[in-house]
Amino acid sequence: MSVRASGRASRLAGTGRPAWSAAVVVIALVVSVPVVSVLVAATASVGSPAWPGDLGEMLLTTVLLLAGVAVGTAVLGVGLAWLVTAYDFPGRRAFSWLLVLPLAMPAYVLGFLFLSTFGAAGGPARASRGLFGGSRVVELLAGPLGAPVVLSLTLYPYVFLLSRAAFRGQGQATWDAARMLGASPWRAFRQVLLPLARPALAGGLAVVMMETLTDFATVQYFGVRTVSVGVYLTWKGSFDFASAAQLSVLVLVFAVMVLAGERILRGGARYDSRGGGQRPPATPHLLTGASRWWAFAAAGSVLAAGFLLPVVQLLWWAVSATLADSSALSTGRFATNLTNSAVMAGLAALACVALALLVTHGVRVTGGRLARGAAQLTTFGYAVPGAVIGIGVLVAFAAFDGWLEALGVPGGTGLVVTGSVLGILASYVVRFLAPAYQAVDASFATISPSVTNSAFSLGASPLRVLRRVHLPLSRSGIAVALVLVAVDAVKELPLVLLLRPFGFTTLSVWVYELANENFWEQAALPALLIVALAIVPVWFLVRQVRLAEPHRQVTS
Repeated sequence: MSVRASGRASRLAGTGRPAWSAAVVVIALVVSVPVVSVLVAATASVGSPAWPGDLGEMLLTTVLLLAGVAVGTAVLGVGLAWLVTAYDFPGRRAFSWLLVLPLAMPAYVLGFLFLSTFGAAGGPARASRGLFGGSRVVELLAGPLGAPVVLSLTLYPYVFLLSRAAFRGQGQATWDAARMLGASPWRAFRQVLLPLARPALAGGLAVVMMETLTDFATVQYFGVRTVSVGVYLTWKGSFDFASAAQLSVLVLVFAVMVLAGERILRGGARYDSRGGGQRPPATPHLLTGASRWWAFAAAGSVLAAGFLLPVVQLLWWAVSATLADSSALSTGRFATNLTNSAVMAGLAALACVALALLVTHGVRVTGGRLARGAAQLTTFGYAVPGAVIGIGVLVAFAAFDGWLEALGVPGGTGLVVTGSVLGILASYVVRFLAPAYQAVDASFATISPSVTNSAFSLGASPLRVLRRVHLPLSRSGIAVALVLVAVDAVKELPLVLLLRPFGFTTLSVWVYELANENFWEQAALPALLIVALAIVPVWFLVRQVRLAEPHRQVTS
């Protein structure tokens, strides 16, 4: 079947199925309700709440933190990407994927490890007091400077992956032309390849800054109060919906500014697949002498600081704590927290994948613009800071309770949602539907429209096509989606802290609480479990990028 005929068949398959378009639209609207609720609540309460007295300081701190993390991740991500792409040195092939591992280290885990090392009781602080009577650098690393350093070490892989893919995809001809004109490797990188990699750099930095906006556990370790921290403290301190909603809008404004900055930095450049048959940008330049070991040390030190040494420290603490108290593993609290995390991750994965299947199948059987546009709207929650989603869920269900009471239902839903794990599950669906949809949609893309239309021509209903055709053929994508959402849910901290009912604790919350109380050894084992689980989606990410990157080229 030709491409034109296939496209016509795809459109014909969607004729007369408005119910599926309506289902996709309803799912998109439900997912967007929390964000809309925040905007509505903030607009309705303008002038009524009292802004925090340190609002100006919070805004300035947020800007400085975003700038610091952006610079740190750009230097580490771009620098390391260029190092492993353009130069050959001992361990280069291994570093090309090992340097992604810090992505599996949650920032709130590395944060308390960093604080234990550079804090007043840590080895560097004791050594500096003994030798120099104190060290301003050590004190800063245990204070405000520690937050951007920790976030940079855990988030730079986003920039590293995209930058390396861009460098590899720019083609041999671009590099050779610059070198033949007499440019040194550094000059060719700075004046030719780096400008061409601007779209990748912009995309990576946008993801990094969105993750920085979402974080408020790590920054609290180091005494840094951002707007996201203000949202959490306002809600937990006074339960003031209006003030928390207005602060959430400020967080959302920062998110919009980040996305706008990404478009500006991109500058109209775009990816182009032309020249896809070219080799990587250049044969790596073989480093000799001391330079090869300096390159090894540069890559190795970042990997050690962001992943290897923290894992070793966690293992040491976990073994020490277990030997000191062998009953720790058999306590009911450990089993309960592990069960809570597993149940919530499983429910979130099943809910997100089920909705992703309905949306993707709805788009496939309708083929209409409305369904496609609504499907893209379902991914919006992944670009919204967690503080906004958390407050949005609370505001939305509070408004729903008010409507039920107005209709004569005493007490509305009561605490069925906001007083139980259902509130957390709702926020997970809003936050993590995007990766589930992307994985399922990528799997559906491998199914030819002619297969779907053949089933329809034999009289199968849309539900039967979903059950007997689409589900069996997209099992791999569904499995990936389940894993990605489940691991994201296990790592998630802000949403659980904002919405959890009294007495409900997950592994991530347990680590945060123990670290806040300086019980670092007790926090090691649950932290190790989180890191071990987080390695799974990192492996999927590395595999996907390695398969996709050889045939991409960037043009401006």
